[in-house]
Amino acid sequence: MKISLGALLLICIASSALADTNAVGFKTSTLANSDRPLEMVVWYPTASTAKPEVIGDNPIFASALAVSNAPPASGAHPLVVISHGYRGNWSNQTWLASALAHQGYIVAAVNHPGSTTHDRSPQTAAQLWLRPADISRAIDAVLAQPGQFGAVEKDRIAVAGHSLGGWTALEIAGSRFDTERFAKDCASHLKLASCNVYKTMNPASVPDANAQLAADLSDKRVTAIVSLDLGLSRGMTDASLAALPVPTLVIAAGVPSEDLPAQLESADLVKRLPPASTRYVEIADASHFSFVSICKPGAQAMLEEDVAGDGIICTDGDGKRSREQIQQQVTDLITGFLKG
Repeated sequence: MKISLGALLLICIASSALADTNAVGFKTSTLANSDRPLEMVVWYPTASTAKPEVIGDNPIFASALAVSNAPPASGAHPLVVISHGYRGNWSNQTWLASALAHQGYIVAAVNHPGSTTHDRSPQTAAQLWLRPADISRAIDAVLAQPGQFGAVEKDRIAVAGHSLGGWTALEIAGSRFDTERFAKDCASHLKLASCNVYKTMNPASVPDANAQLAADLSDKRVTAIVSLDLGLSRGMTDASLAALPVPTLVIAAGVPSEDLPAQLESADLVKRLPPASTRYVEIADASHFSFVSICKPGAQAMLEEDVAGDGIICTDGDGKRSREQIQQQVTDLITGFLKG
């Protein structure tokens, strides 16, 4: 299979930028469950000197290099679990997972059933409250297999999420969702993408949805969370946000948006979080899709051809900075925050 000059250049840039950091291993696995099997991938530090290979390559997004099934490095490492957005998948944040792993983190990511790129089963997507449980299952799996992924520093377990994944991160930290509050708010904000996504997933189709979403979905092992341009935050209760027990980094896309404006989602969320343990950064030239992988040359046209309007996935702000530069800023913000 031929690799375009642009794609080859992206791979070389990534290899050069990471040449002086830790080598990275990569493993895939399936977390068995009769009702909800999970595809999980893990990036982790390794001492392997084997030649890395391109992981999860596809025609649209640039990927990253890692050594498949490499033995993990010795010592304990902090763990970060990443939650993708609606219609996304684990590969959307490969750029972040790879960067963190090169800096000594174990990074796990799962495909949330019902809300992934290739699995949007309405019945499964409606069980929105199972997303935080998916993250807990990933934490369980990594902790249980130090020989596969490396030992975890149990007092340094973070969750990072993009879009609906940001909602997932807030929920696993202890926020509570009020369906009546959210429905009332959506009646006043008809253009918000979060309202349309929620309607598409249709949790109301499940008889006990209100109680399930209002329940405590937290995992006490999580010690910090990162939200990347989240949605659905307006349904979270003031009391649960004010009492959120873990440090929180909220990063918002600052490019003006009618369907996901920072002032109505991320900035509004931050006003309700504990000031002492919350940090908010709005990146002026970042769009909602600046937090997914870099598009390969020609990818925007391919996306438009497939679904009109999807080419927006490849666009950022004013064009003065590349997506790679924006993502480097995001990575620096996250690593600085997690190091405390």
